[in-house]
Amino acid sequence: MEFNYKRILIIGCGGAGKSTLARQLGKKLNLPVVHLDKIWWLPNWQNRTKEEFDILLKEELTKSCWIIDGNYQRTFEQRLSFADFCIFLDYSTSLCIKSVHDRVKQFSGKSRPDMTEGCLEMVDSEFEEWIYNFQSDVKPKMMSVLQNSEVPFIVFNDRESTESWLNSFNNN
Repeated sequence: MEFNYKRILIIGCGGAGKSTLARQLGKKLNLPVVHLDKIWWLPNWQNRTKEEFDILLKEELTKSCWIIDGNYQRTFEQRLSFADFCIFLDYSTSLCIKSVHDRVKQFSGKSRPDMTEGCLEMVDSEFEEWIYNFQSDVKPKMMSVLQNSEVPFIVFNDRESTESWLNSFNNN
């Protein structure tokens, strides 16, 4: 498949698989992957200041090519202004909840690859609540911004269609 985009955003609910897709697509397209969680979080779940985050994000955005995964609604419009394509993983809430709990089991006592070292995998009630409210609180705002941009995008509603699309790329 012909796909000439070099600055790709991947957004979606927590647990949708944004980071996994970013790594897989990065390998297929030979593009560097940037995980927003690694920029925001310092060890032991301490976060950077917004100012520090914004500086580091701007450094990444001005590079010639990347795949950036994560929501961080506050900076979505800024990221979109640099992107030439966006992927929205619009999966069911139940799938996302199951996935974050599976992820906790998989990475029990350690940090996952797309997270800052020293942030041991966990799911707390605040994160679960954010996932439960994503469809009503987050998705409409992000979709509105996306639809009002000139950035081409694709929305996947299930993992099977995402995987099928990903498999349509020739491996480099």
